[in-house]
Amino acid sequence: MSLIAYPPARPETDYHLDALVKNETREVSEQRPRRTLPAEWEPQSAVQLTWPHAATDWAPMLQEVTKTYLRLAYEIATRQTLIIVTPEADAVSRLLQQQLPSKVLGHIHFVSAPTDDTWARDHGFLTLMGTGGCEFLDFRFNGWGGKFGADRDNAINRALYATGLLQGHYVDCLDFELEGGSIESDGRGTLLTTRACLLNANRNAAMSDAQREALLLARLGAQRVLWLSHGALEGDDTDAHIDTLARLCPADTIVYVKCEDATDAAHYASLGLMEQELQALRTAEGKPYRLIPVPLPAPIYDAEGQRLPVTYANFLIMNTAVLVPTYKQPTLDERAMNAIASAFPGRDIVGIDCRPLIYQHGSLHCATMQYPRGAVRAPEA
Repeated sequence: MSLIAYPPARPETDYHLDALVKNETREVSEQRPRRTLPAEWEPQSAVQLTWPHAATDWAPMLQEVTKTYLRLAYEIATRQTLIIVTPEADAVSRLLQQQLPSKVLGHIHFVSAPTDDTWARDHGFLTLMGTGGCEFLDFRFNGWGGKFGADRDNAINRALYATGLLQGHYVDCLDFELEGGSIESDGRGTLLTTRACLLNANRNAAMSDAQREALLLARLGAQRVLWLSHGALEGDDTDAHIDTLARLCPADTIVYVKCEDATDAAHYASLGLMEQELQALRTAEGKPYRLIPVPLPAPIYDAEGQRLPVTYANFLIMNTAVLVPTYKQPTLDERAMNAIASAFPGRDIVGIDCRPLIYQHGSLHCATMQYPRGAVRAPEA
């Protein structure tokens, strides 16, 4: 294990929207070497967790959710490097020393930094690969459209980069609000996302839709965006993150959520229309995608009776495994894992009980962020 201290944050920058979009689009097309946002199934160097603590919304169920994070830490660190960001690095380190095998601990970096919450997917770096090495893009995280405070989470990336743990170039993208859970990349220049999230007025309100798309393409080294206009989960406070609905997978495959219950007024029609959109999508070569449905889990409700956004689409792809959220629904859990296995031949399919995570409206993919090969140095012995 290695312990890394938190450094001071750097001030953010001003920007001018029209010039920004124009200049960055021109740089990508004329000056910059080829840069891409890797597909998640490409080789990775590490996965990040941001650990829950008593000053977060997890306080009423901290012990329960900590057990989930211990399971995640074990499954990740047995296979590749794990980064744990926490304001309580010493305490979490001691906990893991008590709970995990010693050989697993040697694969873990601890980074000490203040945090608001735990959703590494949305406050974490988006890492591009290019001939100039890794680029760590630090986008502004605004608590999913201003719904929650995020000042500490929005400073995590600068703290992490300043430790020297990451190998590559820091890129200030704090002028643009973007969460990692809102986009999918095939690593070949295609992005998949939803209009409900990326074109929402609660993010980048000063930009037109065209400006948002142009800047997204320029920043992420992409050539096209596939937009979905339908599909959302009841109880979701992310404004329809794509990683709750449909996931790009190897061999031009999309795993997506399908509602089979015609009496489910919240989802049946909307997800049916999303399925039709996916059927109409074409690859860059003009071919239809291979579509693999996963069932919508049975409803789970919180103490106030609000339906929670349970989904099997929120899985984490790793080098040799796929971690799949499960919800103690044996038949549906098994069907989902089998479907996802068909998209990832050769990888272990590992179910993780994510019922605790769903009570804060997230799941497994939301809680994690992967880094591509070469991005993170190995832990010290």
